[in-house]
Parts: sequence; structure tokens; C-alpha cells
Amino acid sequence: MLLYMSSSHSESRSTPLHSVSVAGAVVRDDGRVLAIQRADNGTWEPPGGVLELAEPIENGLRREIYEETGVKATVEHLSGVYKNMTRGIVALVFRCRPEETATALSEETTAVAWLTPAEVSDRMSEVYAVRVLDALRPGAGPHVRSHDGQRLIADE
Repeated sequence: MLLYMSSSHSESRSTPLHSVSVAGAVVRDDGRVLAIQRADNGTWEPPGGVLELAEPIENGLRREIYEETGVKATVEHLSGVYKNMTRGIVALVFRCRPEETATALSEETTAVAWLTPAEVSDRMSEVYAVRVLDALRPGAGPHVRSHDGQRLIADE
């Protein structure tokens, strides 16, 4: 569902709104990355979710990571911005480090694991794996990419 909001009362045209989500590439000292298997569709992804309206970005990110994995994380830096062109969702992905490494399941997750970069590539779809792998690239970023929900879309 697309939501529309007029930018001024006198304007007759409407502007589509985007949904903003956050995700954390939480990286341990040994290079393994925190990942969840979603309860609703079984996909593997970095932990994250939609920001609440009055919620600061980093607070929402820490909340989402903790709710889905039981891990408290420290936000290090923005590693990428990803837009789902089909659904109008903009995802902000941040590299994070864990404050502890013990995990817990939630009602949103059926599995939580610390994956190697190779396991990220094997388990996650292209549009989620690239978010994690981009965060692991030293000194490169933030990356800006678009996708259709399944595959990356090349820049024109």
C-alpha cells in the first residue's frame, strides 16, 4: 500500500511516502556477522526493521537488533543505503559491534546465528547478502544501491 501526503494545502498533487527501515551488520572480532532467520517467511537477513515515527535512527536500530536477537550492539557507522524500488522501502544499514555475543530467539525469529561471510552469501538472498558484505568492506562506503526486492538494479 502506498501512502500519499500533500506537501502543501494549496497543492493538488500528492507525493508518495517511503517507508524507512534500519538493519545492523553486527560484526564480532572474529569477523562473523549476526543474522536472523525470520519466523514469517524463513529468509535469512541481518536484524532490523521499520523505524517508529518518533524514534531516532540509532535508537531504533539498537531496539530492533535487541528485540530480534537478544544482542545489545554499539552502532559504528552507516555502511549503506538500499532502496526497494518495487515497494518504496529505503533501508539504512549500519555496521555495529556486539556488546555481548549470547543470542536469544524472539517471536520474530526461528534462528539466530553468527555467520561467516561465505555463509552470508550462501544463506541470504542477493539483496540482503550485499548489505552485510558491503558493511564488511573496509573504507568503502556508504554504498548506495537499488533493487527490485530480489535482485540488484544496475546504476544507469
